[in-house]
Amino acid sequence: MEFDESLMIQRTHAAKMAEHKQRMTLHCQQCHAVLGDSFGICGELKCMDSIVCIRVTNDVVISDAMESGDKGEMASCIYSSLNCRGCRSDVGNVIHAAPWRLATVRSMFLLYKANISCYILNRSSMVTASSLTFDLKPLGESMNKVRQQFEAQLDQMSDMKSRLADGSVSSEFLK
Repeated sequence: MEFDESLMIQRTHAAKMAEHKQRMTLHCQQCHAVLGDSFGICGELKCMDSIVCIRVTNDVVISDAMESGDKGEMASCIYSSLNCRGCRSDVGNVIHAAPWRLATVRSMFLLYKANISCYILNRSSMVTASSLTFDLKPLGESMNKVRQQFEAQLDQMSDMKSRLADGSVSSEFLK
């Protein structure tokens, strides 16, 4: 859907996101309760058609009952269902124990793309999550950039420490 002069109209198509850069909120497709936002998204688990989130809102309720997966991708997993607080619909799972193939998503929130709508802020439009991709760039590039910035700051601090020890820093700088 798209906001158009105080009317909500159905959007007929949605462009796929090549990268997950757009700011959005995640909503229950049944009652439109806000379940999360783009800041909590870690990526996508394509084998389960789910959005992987590190955090969700209080409108996501974790079931007290733990289930054991018998078949498919959830085979040999122990998990709890995630439900929408507003309408009680099933919106995903959180895996507590899993074989190595799913070890990276243990204790993360897996929201079913089929049950989620996304409100894209800069476009003021609501689209189905299944029409988007949530692939993230590998962290290696970002980590290298941050490491270089830290090393540059460390060099500056080491230089300042040396100058302080030598007394080459004027007393005005120290004030």
